[in-house]
Amino acid sequence: MSVGEVFLESLATGVITEREMAWIAAHQDSFARHEEALALRLGRLIDEGQVNLGCRIPGRVMRHRQILNEWIEPLGRRRSARYACA
Repeated sequence: MSVGEVFLESLATGVITEREMAWIAAHQDSFARHEEALALRLGRLIDEGQVNLGCRIPGRVMRHRQILNEWIEPLGRRRSARYACA
């Protein structure tokens, strides 16, 4: 793990995990100058609320929820609406 990886993943998802925060805190004394700058920027993003402490949901789970919401649930709603009108 590197500060750059943590920074980019957090920026892309808007989430930093507790494990990543602990890693940054434990290794901050060995950071190069540019890594310190990234850690400070990440801290500012957290303070601003653009990055939140949490967990990332795996893509497979998100895909399942998307299919459920876009395909399965609408069919169920249409079916129950049809029976309610009859």
